Amino acid sequence: MFRRTFWFTAGAAAGVWATTKVHTKLRQLTPESLAAQAADKALEAGHRLKDFALDVRAGMARRESELGEVLGLDAPVDPEPPVSRRLAVEARAQRPYDEHDYDRTHREGSNSRTSHNRNEDH
Repeated sequence: MFRRTFWFTAGAAAGVWATTKVHTKLRQLTPESLAAQAADKALEAGHRLKDFALDVRAGMARRESELGEVLGLDAPVDPEPPVSRRLAVEARAQRPYDEHDYDRTHREGSNSRTSHNRNEDH
């Protein structure tokens, strides 16, 4: 008699446990629950991505300052261009505009009547 009671109680407990597990799993698989889980995962991924972006920005700023120090980019800027550049700019300013400057940049033998309009039918 004691054996039967023991096995009856064990079976009932196993049934209750299995039923509880199945109902819990079914509640987790409802559309509302799945949507909430997806939203939580998306928020978590967003926070991780934001942390990563902040780390990258901090690293970029640190590296940029290191390079600026090494290359001397923090030095005051000289407003006067180098002599060779200044002479080239002054020479160009003194020379009148030549309408053939445009043609010199293109290959020789190109047809001057050719239209460069991409919207024109060919």
